Amino acid sequence: MKILFVSLGCDKNLVDTEMMLGMLREKGYDFTDDETEADIVVVNTCCFIGDAKEESINTLLEMAQLRKEGKIRALLAAGCLAQRYREEIQKEIPEVDAILGTMAIEEIAETVEEVLAGRSRNHYRDLNSAPAMFRDRVVTTGGHFAYLKIAEGCNKRCTYCIIPKVRGDYRSVPMEELVAQAKKLAEGGVKELILVAQETTLYGVDLYGEKRLPVLLHELAGIKDIRWIRILYCYPEEITDELIEAIASEPKVCHYLDIPIQHAADNVLRRMGRRTNEEELRGRIEKLRERIPDICLRTTLISGFPGETQEDFEELYRFVNEMEFDRLGVFPYSQEEDTAAAEMPDQIAEEVKESRRDELMELQQAIAFEKAEEMVGKVLDVIIEGKVAEEDVYVARTYRDAPNVDGYLFLNTAASLMTGDFVKALVTDSNEYDLIGEVYHE
Repeated sequence: MKILFVSLGCDKNLVDTEMMLGMLREKGYDFTDDETEADIVVVNTCCFIGDAKEESINTLLEMAQLRKEGKIRALLAAGCLAQRYREEIQKEIPEVDAILGTMAIEEIAETVEEVLAGRSRNHYRDLNSAPAMFRDRVVTTGGHFAYLKIAEGCNKRCTYCIIPKVRGDYRSVPMEELVAQAKKLAEGGVKELILVAQETTLYGVDLYGEKRLPVLLHELAGIKDIRWIRILYCYPEEITDELIEAIASEPKVCHYLDIPIQHAADNVLRRMGRRTNEEELRGRIEKLRERIPDICLRTTLISGFPGETQEDFEELYRFVNEMEFDRLGVFPYSQEEDTAAAEMPDQIAEEVKESRRDELMELQQAIAFEKAEEMVGKVLDVIIEGKVAEEDVYVARTYRDAPNVDGYLFLNTAASLMTGDFVKALVTDSNEYDLIGEVYHE
């Protein structure tokens, strides 16, 4: 029996996919990435914004056609879209043999066995049940880096976000479990851990009564073969002095922070249900840069949120221009049903959302190119990602580059290097978002 997994959406979803792969491997199943070889297909879906929802539906329909034609024996739907629209999927895509809710991934092997035996049954668990834990994951990221999901769900209730309705309230994974999982990953060759959750900064509040992310960082840094620890999805209002100090003082923690602020105009932040304002954002960014001068800050913004005036947008534009984020992405607001923002008056026209997105990205492009030029002459540790075919050039990442979202450093060398190797590189040039370098010999 060969199983094809299609994992859509975020890196947190990818961790769920890797856990399910591990559970199935333990039961003796084989895997394929070729749909023509597959007996069973599992689609781990996403529904965070409209584009993600559309991709998930189209993928399910494509696989349903294979099921209808008898080219695969079973089709399973898992993940956020499957949780949120389970009744619609059962009605509109009858070729889906079983649905696995977001909190029921530990039942993947049982579900597959039931389907193959002709006993199709959907599996759901309470959205606030304990986060799934499985140490023998099948790492799909190349083996040298892996995501470590430290919590499930979210308590923030931002008005545009559906996540609490498909993932439940915030629940931290116990620290001893995370450390054990990280050690297992390190034994398998992982050198970079990337901490993810809907919000990493609140880690521990539900289990220990206080924020324990700084403690977790120190624990993970004690694992011998881990070289880098990267933190994503930090809500700015939850970044404490203790966390800043841990990032500054722990050598293995990358001087990189992803802070999704979404907007800077106080009017819009209030309507979004965010728990911060422009003054506090400026203060937090200033404090981070003061304590960690070489920190790389990434953020994401939403353009065209309901009621965003031209003045609000101009305020955001000024903020981006003055803050000079190292990395920045902008998403036009997506009107998601069952969210408070979807019912708000003054919805913005699509062309206005996109126009504002384009203006911000044009501004950020100039900032990013200038930031890249400023790196020329610096010596940085880089991790090798691969090699350019038929050239003496390797693709690498610096501490400033998270996988799949940031840029690369192209390393010119005739040396024989392996994916996952760390080398020192002298930055010799920049090319838009990317850097060019050579091996540095002390």
